[in-house]
Amino acid sequence: MIGRGVRAGVAIATLALIGLTACKGPEGTGTADDATDSGGRITVWVDPPRLPAVSAFQRAYPDIPVDVMTINGNVGSTELQQKFVLFNQAGEGWPDAIFFPSNDDIAWAASSKINYVRDLTADLADVISQYAPGSISQCRIDGQYRCLRNDAAPDVLWYDKQLFAAWGYKPPATWEDYAALSVRIAAEHPGYVTGFLGDAYAPDRYLWASGCPTNHRLSERQVHVNLADPRCERIRDLLDRLVTAGAIASTGIFSPDATELGRRLVMSPGAVWWGNFLFRDTWKVPPGRITAAPPLRWAGDREPYTSSEGGGLWGFSRHIKGAQLHNTLVFARFVAADPRWQVDLSVGLPGVVPLQQPWLDKQRQAGYLADFDAAAAAFVLASTIVRPERDYTRYNTGTVWTHTVTPALTSGRSFAHAWTVFGERLAGEARAFGYTVHDSA
Repeated sequence: MIGRGVRAGVAIATLALIGLTACKGPEGTGTADDATDSGGRITVWVDPPRLPAVSAFQRAYPDIPVDVMTINGNVGSTELQQKFVLFNQAGEGWPDAIFFPSNDDIAWAASSKINYVRDLTADLADVISQYAPGSISQCRIDGQYRCLRNDAAPDVLWYDKQLFAAWGYKPPATWEDYAALSVRIAAEHPGYVTGFLGDAYAPDRYLWASGCPTNHRLSERQVHVNLADPRCERIRDLLDRLVTAGAIASTGIFSPDATELGRRLVMSPGAVWWGNFLFRDTWKVPPGRITAAPPLRWAGDREPYTSSEGGGLWGFSRHIKGAQLHNTLVFARFVAADPRWQVDLSVGLPGVVPLQQPWLDKQRQAGYLADFDAAAAAFVLASTIVRPERDYTRYNTGTVWTHTVTPALTSGRSFAHAWTVFGERLAGEARAFGYTVHDSA
């Protein structure tokens, strides 16, 4: 989920750069055998948009003392990982719960080197069983559930119903039809766009949706990356066509010009949270215009699949026991499956299925989306068909994309050139993070 930075009425300490120097052993030697019990107080690290979750927890459980630390949300940064290396060396300092700035952070947090996050398989089996499979599968690492999803963030097809009606268009059902209509819109209505290509979520939105293997984890040290795969080539060709036609914005959904472009967005694949966070709160598109259709599918695929953007992951320490562990698990249950956060405050569709309908009922009452029943059905369907074989890895594909594709396109280079540079850099980045890269699964 991408949330709003609402200030919570809690005691907040800003997390400074931590200069721990005491060493009790090499990296990765912090063990659960040294687990602590604070007697009940827990420490929670969150970015600003998740502060309302902590505030809601404190209102619900006033007897559980919580120390809150705010951390920045820099995706792809290694700064947070380095803090945990120092914690392991010192044998102390780990937070009890953390909302990771990037979903890919779970890869290092669960690795044998850092080994911070606890296995939740038994502790929270009842909560895990409530998730839609596509919302929790990336948290299952080597047979253990090492995180909880904050909210489902599957991609649907967003479109401007008023413009479609005025121009006589019908929402496309396939990627092939989406490309054809995008080119038509670019020719018939210059200045309008049908997608964003320049943000860190773009590889999820397009490459993951196509099944392109960029993040297929084979083991802790092996990945499958192959941009020559036919599933990569088809999305490459589609995006090349859209860029050439001027149909798709080369900048991203968070870029300075995104608000202006968002108001001229005719349609685009995008996560469920786009509705509240982007269209309503950021781009200020008036109510009654935007709605959603089911995720785009590839005409040649036997099964329909979609991708996911964000959603947010919660991790919990394996270095605690007793009352400290008990209260941390109470917090885990709250942020994952309590309506006082997931329904009342979160802008994203809950990952746990029982809360999806209450959340949808609240969205209906808000009255922002056009054709709400169709949009709601698209949201629920999408949460059940997120494409598998896409894992969170120590390298961040979105960061590689924004360092290669985005600058190439904004400087006027061709998409073919950008794609080549991206592919070379992606494989190199994976190797730099210690992976052996295989071009076949």
